[in-house]
Amino acid sequence: MSASPLDLLHEAEDRLERLAADAQAGALDPAIALMVEAIRAGGIIQAFGTGHSEAFAMEIAGRAGGLIPTNRIALRDIVLHGARSVDVLTGSLEREPWVVDELMTVSPVTEHDVFLIASNSGVNGSIVGVALWAKEHGHAVIAVTSLDHTARVEPKHPSGRRLSEVADVVIDNLAPYGDSTLQLTDTISAGAISSITAAFIAQLLTLGVARTMADAGEVPPMYISANIPGGDEHNAALEAHYLDRLRRGD
Repeated sequence: MSASPLDLLHEAEDRLERLAADAQAGALDPAIALMVEAIRAGGIIQAFGTGHSEAFAMEIAGRAGGLIPTNRIALRDIVLHGARSVDVLTGSLEREPWVVDELMTVSPVTEHDVFLIASNSGVNGSIVGVALWAKEHGHAVIAVTSLDHTARVEPKHPSGRRLSEVADVVIDNLAPYGDSTLQLTDTISAGAISSITAAFIAQLLTLGVARTMADAGEVPPMYISANIPGGDEHNAALEAHYLDRLRRGD
């Protein structure tokens, strides 16, 4: 079959409209409630993703129009903030369950934090490992994953569990098995969609938290662009409430 840019647009539009309708109907409210609860208690939102799902964590943590009490955990932290050599940063690291203990040792996690973890497959060792670590240490876990894909692949963590089976709240990113939406030949497809839907979910969650707090008469702790007058001063003043718990620029 022939796949056009408009075909990809339609695939994206269909999913984004479904996600927006679900959010409007309250489907994201349980996740939003956990995030608001954490912020009100003085905690932060710990965002984690590997591979292309790290883009989701970047949408959550440290961007203009986003929430200030957010932190992005990344596998490279075991090099930047730990004792590991850069040689350990290979493409297969995300599959390794052993990385979790080292990663969490160098991560600024405190009592009231909530974890927001994205993984399209939801089965890699580091992803499931971080979710299990969070649960074992008393933190709520929100997962963003493809329910279609994760149900059709085997878990790679020794526990035999998937991210969706560990999390307190699961949000389906609506990506199909294999992620691609457009079939080009019998064996080749294109039009991966999970990054698009995950970014939209991140913004829906951010909007939901901000609206919930504003409706309650609170001032949502939001970043404004550093590229407008007063932006740096506004952001720095609010970041100061969290001292060294927010990593930016790593």
